[in-house]
Parts: sequence; C-alpha cells; structure tokens
Amino acid sequence: MKHIFKQGTNPDLPVLLLLHGTGGNEHDLLPLAGMLAPEASVLGVRGNVSENGMPRFFRRLAEGVFDEPDLIARTHELNAFLDAAAEEYGFDRRKIIAVGYSNGANIAASLLFHDAQSLQGAILHHAMVPLRSIQLPDLNGIPVFMGSGTNDPIIPRAESEELGRMLTDAGADVQMHWENSGHQLTTTEVQAAAAWYAAKVR
Repeated sequence: MKHIFKQGTNPDLPVLLLLHGTGGNEHDLLPLAGMLAPEASVLGVRGNVSENGMPRFFRRLAEGVFDEPDLIARTHELNAFLDAAAEEYGFDRRKIIAVGYSNGANIAASLLFHDAQSLQGAILHHAMVPLRSIQLPDLNGIPVFMGSGTNDPIIPRAESEELGRMLTDAGADVQMHWENSGHQLTTTEVQAAAAWYAAKVR
C-alpha cells in the first residue's frame, strides 16, 4: 500500500495510523497527528481503491452502502500491511492508534470488528457501522474516541450511536463527542480528540 512513515522522537508512544477520507491521501491527516502527539511516529496510508479517481479504502455501491465483501477483503489487506510495516520500520505491532476520518474511520472500525489485536485504540472521526453481519471480538478496555456531527448529512445520529453501542457492548472504552456541525472535521473536534489522547493513551 502506498504510504509514508515518519519516525517520531518518542519511541514509547504508539504509532499513529492515519487513514484519510474519500479523495484524500497519505498526507492529509498529518496536521491531526501534530495536534495529537507531535513526538509520535506516524504511518500515513493511501487507500488502494479508486472511485472516479478518488482514493478510498474499500468500494461502495452507493452513498452509505458498502461493498461488504470488498470491505472485508480490504480490512484483511490493511491488517496484513500493518504487520509488514511494523517489521519494516521496527515498531511494536501491538502499539498502533488509528486516526481515521470518514472512509478511513470506517475501515479503522472494521479492523476492530475483525481483530481485537489489530489496534491499541482508535480515533474515529465521522464513522459509520462498517458491518452488521459479524460477531465482534472481545474489545475489552480498548479506548475509542468517536467524533460525530449532529447535522451530518451523510451519517445520521442514530448510526453513530449504534456504532458506539456496538463497540461498547464488545467491551471497548468508548467516548462519544458531538459537534453541532455536519460531516466536516472541525478544530474543536480535533482538540477534543487530543484531550482524549492525553488522558487515555499517554
């Protein structure tokens, strides 16, 4: 997978896995990493799927309708890539915090849905329920920050709440944060994620 890796100055911190939204790339969320933990190592990944020239992490059939077989295959592909990246760059595979926005947040959630060992934790900005057809693994104690918009035209509030419940029911330590906004990522939402990171991860 096309990606960038930047070695941080504090090897004790988890690697920040940056997963962009539709049409983004491996550089998009670097400013978020700087706000969360400027001394952490960063792994920015570009999705392998192209939708009308826009990179994505998995295919969709329509707005909000995922190609589930492709999502499952791409989730396993990303998980295997993380194994390889940890070996190549010499970081602890067990210490990865995903930072995803929209499509990137959806595949980060899918990683947790499929494999409790895939991530140490996750920051999910504007995520949907990736799958309803599988039993979630035991996510006991895994910290998850969810940022959502009360007026998001793409993700209804009930969808965000359902994802939060599913993760919580699987044992994850979920913090929901609501912005009085739409699908865009706001500065105050990122600041809330940074405060969560300082409390839960550091």
